[in-house]
Amino acid sequence: MNNLTEFLQKHFHWLIFVLLEVFSLVLLFNNKRYEGSVAFSSANAVVSSIYSLISSVEQYMLLPAASQQLTERNVYLEQRVANLVEELRRAKADSLSLPTYQAAVAPLKQIPAHVISNSLDRRDNLITIDRGSADGVKVNMGVVSGRGIVGVVYLVGKHNSVVLPLLNTQSHISCAISGTEYFGFLHWEGGYRHMAYVDDIPRHAKLHKGDYVVTSGYSAIFPRGLIVGQVRYVFNSPDGLSYRLKIELATDFANLRDVCVLDNSRQQEQIELMRAAQDSLHLITQQ
Repeated sequence: MNNLTEFLQKHFHWLIFVLLEVFSLVLLFNNKRYEGSVAFSSANAVVSSIYSLISSVEQYMLLPAASQQLTERNVYLEQRVANLVEELRRAKADSLSLPTYQAAVAPLKQIPAHVISNSLDRRDNLITIDRGSADGVKVNMGVVSGRGIVGVVYLVGKHNSVVLPLLNTQSHISCAISGTEYFGFLHWEGGYRHMAYVDDIPRHAKLHKGDYVVTSGYSAIFPRGLIVGQVRYVFNSPDGLSYRLKIELATDFANLRDVCVLDNSRQQEQIELMRAAQDSLHLITQQ
């Protein structure tokens, strides 16, 4: 209490000054129409600026969520486009039938993730994401971005996972030419991070520059039809028995931020069932 009294006594003249100023401004703006309108407009301008700043901050904070939603939506749209291309090819091959649209790819559970580290300048690059076993991620799950496939889950921790990307010489992904049954294997040989090769394409395949290369669906990692890249050059293989394609990868690994891990458990179950059936047949034939 003594401190408050001392403060008031010490700064009494300043307090009187402030009160008189406030009283004078109130009288001025209440009795003068022009000055009142100027004060009102100025106050509105200040409030509008504050609201605009708050809105900008909120939008910035929501950017990661919006980016992830766009990634998931792009993956879904890629699958739909691939399905339509496949149905169109079948319709042209059999003009007597009128195929209805059927999803060639069963609905997949998508686990959104963020890239927390990504190497680009090595022959065996690796990517680390912020999702692990606690989020449902398992080894050999496919990883995609909003523009194309990224790679395959290689190691899994509780809260983080390591992805073997296409930009790794140990990566081999089964690919097909979109709208055809011709398939081969994608691999990267180092160097340019936006170029890779597809080998073992049959010589009788009809290819054109600009054709899309998609996942073949011949494994439990990726469903059929996810975008891998586009054909830029067609070469003969060293033995002359097949084609070698140089393709431009769809995924921009230098700007990779948001990805989705694909839980393709249904297709994995089908493949394991087929393997079990083959093993059973093998045992029967040996008896």
